[in-house]
Amino acid sequence: MSVEFGFRLFETDNCARRGEVLTSRGTIHTPAFMPVGTQATVKAMYPGHVRSSGTDILLGNSYHLMLRPGAERVARLGGLHQFMNWPYPILTDSGGFQIMSLSTLCKITEDGVLFRSHIDGAQHMLTVEKAVNIQFLLGADIQMQLDECVAFPCHQDKLTQAMHRSLRWAERAQIAFGNKPTQALFAIVQGGISEEIRIESAHSLRSMDFKGYAIGGLAVGESQKDMLRILDVTIPLLPKNKPRYLMGVGTPEDILFAVARGIDMFDCVLPTRAGRHGHAYTRLGRLNLRNACHAEDSRPLDPESDCPAANGYSRAYLHHLFKAEEMLGAMILTWANIAYYQKLMSDIRLAIKEKRFTAFTEMTHYDWKMEKKKPSGKN
Repeated sequence: MSVEFGFRLFETDNCARRGEVLTSRGTIHTPAFMPVGTQATVKAMYPGHVRSSGTDILLGNSYHLMLRPGAERVARLGGLHQFMNWPYPILTDSGGFQIMSLSTLCKITEDGVLFRSHIDGAQHMLTVEKAVNIQFLLGADIQMQLDECVAFPCHQDKLTQAMHRSLRWAERAQIAFGNKPTQALFAIVQGGISEEIRIESAHSLRSMDFKGYAIGGLAVGESQKDMLRILDVTIPLLPKNKPRYLMGVGTPEDILFAVARGIDMFDCVLPTRAGRHGHAYTRLGRLNLRNACHAEDSRPLDPESDCPAANGYSRAYLHHLFKAEEMLGAMILTWANIAYYQKLMSDIRLAIKEKRFTAFTEMTHYDWKMEKKKPSGKN
């Protein structure tokens, strides 16, 4: 059944928001975290495990998929949802960030981005219109405009130039996207850590009336203080009746701080990448299962978790898997991490509904960056 794309806001707790994004392939409960399915897969996970962990929507990467296997081939095979056995909502990025970070050649013109593939060195030209068409062929429920991503740090003049070009590209993307009631095109606010440039970008994009708004160009090396400062000046300028997406963020702490400021959607490779490297997120802290202190620890990651990956295997076994370089270790920890992130989002939504989000953030916060002490053998 076709459902017109939309957003419903249910409650607010100060600036934190609980709502729903409506799509033809299902409802996205917000605030939402999107696991990253870079190459039509969430690395080291079965789609069914991703879904059972509480995931409503995945992110697909247009750059990687346009190069391999190709957007046209995916379309011939029934679209990205059928191709990867994920019948639920998918958001695709435009590919711009990956082009500018991975390609051996990257030349930006008013038409788009000329680049060489990191796979075989073949030269490609990605225009604004082609970026829209690639995402259309993939069958994305939510598309992102092509924008110019600049490295951090960046001179003010270059930031301004890139932001204005991204505004012009946003206008072209809207024309290319056309009228698709069941799908959405999101604009991307740019401007680095300059408040002045961010404000101009947000004002201009808001006047174009996109179905959703993203904040890009953060979590690229700036301090958390600068990121939050930019969110403080940008978010109030975005429409209250449209979803707000903070791209590439982040840590559980960053998510809590951003939700407190009014962000609805997040994506990040952190939980999957951490899982592949032996790091587990739990309600008691972040654990490094490669550490010798886990070699004889019979406790699971979290006996109170509903996730079989978190409650069904001992830390000693997981330590052994990583020492033996067995792929099952990465699979178990990735599953546990995605489940942890989705439980965090579910708890955030409930806290907003019950008007206790501030107390929840204070209760949940701790140092996520490291395992602060060796396990004592007792819970």
